Amino acid sequence: MTAPRNDRRIIIHFDYDCFYASVFENENPALKSLPLAVQQKNIIVTCNYEARRRGLSKLQLVSEAKRILPDVVIVLGEELGRFRNASKALYKFIENFTWSGKVERLGFDEVWLDVTDLVDYNQALLNFNDLSHSFFQLRKNDPTEGFPYDATSVAGHTFPHNPQQDSISRSSSAIPTFDPGSGNDLMVRLILGSHLAQYIRRSLEEQKGYTSTVGISTNKTLSKLVGNVNKPKGQTTLLPPYIITQEGPLPDLENPVESNVTLFLDSHDIGKVPGIGFKMSQRIRNHVLSRPAEHDEGLIYGGTKESVTVRDVRNFPGMGPELLEKLLGVPGAERGLGSKAWNLINGRDDTEVQQAKKVPSQISIEDSYIRLDNMPQVLKELRILTTSLVKRMHVDLLEDDDEPDSEGIKRWLAHPKTLRLSTRPRPPQNADGARSRSFNRISRSGPMPNFVFNLKENIDATVEKLVQVALIPMFRRLHPERGGWNLSLMNIGVTNMVEAASEDGKGSGRDISRMFKKQEEVLKEWKVEDKDVPPDPILKSMAEEDKKRFDAKRAEPSAGNEAPFDTLIGSEDMMIPTQNTVDESGMWEDDEEDEENRDMCHRCGAVMPAFAMAAHERFHTLEE
Repeated sequence: MTAPRNDRRIIIHFDYDCFYASVFENENPALKSLPLAVQQKNIIVTCNYEARRRGLSKLQLVSEAKRILPDVVIVLGEELGRFRNASKALYKFIENFTWSGKVERLGFDEVWLDVTDLVDYNQALLNFNDLSHSFFQLRKNDPTEGFPYDATSVAGHTFPHNPQQDSISRSSSAIPTFDPGSGNDLMVRLILGSHLAQYIRRSLEEQKGYTSTVGISTNKTLSKLVGNVNKPKGQTTLLPPYIITQEGPLPDLENPVESNVTLFLDSHDIGKVPGIGFKMSQRIRNHVLSRPAEHDEGLIYGGTKESVTVRDVRNFPGMGPELLEKLLGVPGAERGLGSKAWNLINGRDDTEVQQAKKVPSQISIEDSYIRLDNMPQVLKELRILTTSLVKRMHVDLLEDDDEPDSEGIKRWLAHPKTLRLSTRPRPPQNADGARSRSFNRISRSGPMPNFVFNLKENIDATVEKLVQVALIPMFRRLHPERGGWNLSLMNIGVTNMVEAASEDGKGSGRDISRMFKKQEEVLKEWKVEDKDVPPDPILKSMAEEDKKRFDAKRAEPSAGNEAPFDTLIGSEDMMIPTQNTVDESGMWEDDEEDEENRDMCHRCGAVMPAFAMAAHERFHTLEE
């Protein structure tokens, strides 16, 4: 088996602890010491650690939660605005700790941060004569901004726990060379990443009041998974070796040193590996078991009763990219799923952390139902979902207009061009009364109506119009009434974002209206104003003295050919002749023709260019 290549990236994964409950706790700190649960419909979707310590868990019925813990405090979490706003604020906070801008959010409560450039820079600053008193520099242009740390050990927990690689020895000859292919180089980089992660995690708690669980490794998959080892309020670094090595000075093919990546991943259920979804894991699981796996019966969908680990899959006879491609390459699936799944099983993930985005790529709202099978119910749910969608668009896609006289006025950052409606029909019951499990969705899309972007109209009016004009026709095409339906989910989304025109040119064009508004200010420096200016008394007296001297000079016999006084001293009312001015005869000085190229009419005496004389003669002929 080939283990992951030695990736030099350092990626940190943040998972906010009990995020939804923490939002309520930050709004009301008195709730932090109480068992708290967040309710959506009749289900406890999450709870804080005090409630978990006392026996509650996620996805319990409210009635069951109250039976287990009668004094539990239950808050309603149907309105997602507070969670969305808190998530955006934390995302912006974490974004400040990157130079590359590579910050990617997953849902409301998870963020990946690529800190490779910071680690590169601070690795070059290490002083191996005093590693225990190192200083991590957060800004290139300010060497005082940062924090002290001990570069001889990893911050927080490690996997494996307390191995010999937990500290660096100054005597190690591999360290000063920084050989990119050595395990020690990777160890140094992971140590730097662990201290940065700890600093960010503590800053997040001190300044924002949120705790987080953190994982540090070289790719997104490994950092996310290793962060789950020490929950809550912990961080874990996956340590080298990341590749299979040999013990001893000579290769020992019988006793290779196992990769920590393989050791770590092998205990995970195949369905827990990020990037291998429910359907993919089910096909793999059924193949390894040679039969369909049994499932728990949940409120809507239960989990699997039988675990098939990464080790089971990896060691299954004939398992590899080709076999996985056959298992996963169903009609409609993307090509290369087999290779992708095999890489993830072996800890290889080359996907980049995405650049921070000012505008989301899509916005969607959905809800699940026990039974949704008639039009009045559909209309009610469409209005609820559409109201949430429009409000979220206003939060995510609007910004304050920065014009001087535009206080309280909003402008669109982007316009979604596509409106999409998706549903998940519930399969009919089988002959034995059971119902097959299905996660298949069907969708319809159409152009986004322009009236949605009218901010002067009431939200309720916009919602009703959008439901009647666009969503109901989409729904009827998806589910003709004569066929009947029973839905377990509806989703409304907008996508195909086109950024609005902006002054920085990053949108789809320049904002012409804003440009004209700013024209007065931009051209102010070159604007010429015609206004009366009182004469300068000093200049006036100087002009009078000059005129007296000129008059005296003109009285002399030799002064007869002098130019007029006004022409010499200049005047605001008279332009000084230049190559572009017209003289009194009305001819441009530069454009006068030579005398030999001009002719005179013998009838009327008119002087004109020679080439025009023939036409002028015909004019006289017509007069006769």
